[in-house]
Amino acid sequence: MPNDNAKLKRILSSLSGKEITLHEAMAALKPIIHYEDIGVAKVDHGRTMRQGIPEVILAKGKHIEDVAAVAKSMFRQSGKFLITKADKQVYDSLGIKQALFYPRSGVIMAGEGGRKKGKVLIVSAGTADISVAEEAALTASFMGSGTETLYDAGVSGLHRILMNRHLLDGARCVIVVAGMEGALPSVVGALTDKPVIAVPTSVGYGASFGGIAALLAMLNSCAPGIAVMNIDNGFGAGCLAHKINTVS
Repeated sequence: MPNDNAKLKRILSSLSGKEITLHEAMAALKPIIHYEDIGVAKVDHGRTMRQGIPEVILAKGKHIEDVAAVAKSMFRQSGKFLITKADKQVYDSLGIKQALFYPRSGVIMAGEGGRKKGKVLIVSAGTADISVAEEAALTASFMGSGTETLYDAGVSGLHRILMNRHLLDGARCVIVVAGMEGALPSVVGALTDKPVIAVPTSVGYGASFGGIAALLAMLNSCAPGIAVMNIDNGFGAGCLAHKINTVS
C-alpha cells in the first residue's frame, strides 16, 4: 500500500498531466488531508503527511468496539494500522485477517510491509522489560525502520552488553529499556556515540514506585545525549527512534 505522501504525489502528477479533473483531484485528496468523523473518533488520515508518523490507536481505556471502528477506518483508507496496549479480545473483535497480534507487548498491526531503512537497536535490561522493548521494536519497524534486538543485557551482568558492543556500533539509534534502578541507559550512553533513547519500565520492587525510580535515574544520567521517554512508553521511543534513524 502506498503511503500518504506517495498518494499525494500521484494525485498531483495526474492533475498536472491532465489525466484527472480538478474535481476528481479534490475528491481524492479529501481523505488524505482531512479527518474522518466516525462518531466515537475523528480519524486523522493525513497525520503521516504532516508529521511523518501516522495516527496510532491506544487501546487501553477504550471500549473494544470503538478501537475496532477506528482500526477499520484506517484499514479502509491506507491498508494499515497499529494498535498499542491491546489484548486478544481487541484482536478478535477486528475480524481483519491481515492483522497480526503480539501478545507479549499487546501490539496489533496490519499492513507493515515495505523496505526497511537504517537500523534501530532495542536493548532490554531484563527479561521482564521485553514487553516494553517489543512495543518499541514493533513500532519502529511498522514506521519503516530496520530493527535489531538485544534482550536481557542489564548491568547485573555487564559483560553481556560489552560482548555485544558491535551491535551498538552498527545502529543509527539505540533504545534502552530498563526497570529497577534504571542504570543501563547510562552505561550504553557511555559506550556509544549514537543517540540513546531511554525507556523506564514499571518493573521493580516497592521502592521503584512503579518505574519512577528508573525514570528519575535516567533523567539524571551523567552520560550526555540521552532522551528519556515516559514510563512503559515503548511506542514513543519507537517513533522517536524512527525519526532519528531516517533523517537525511
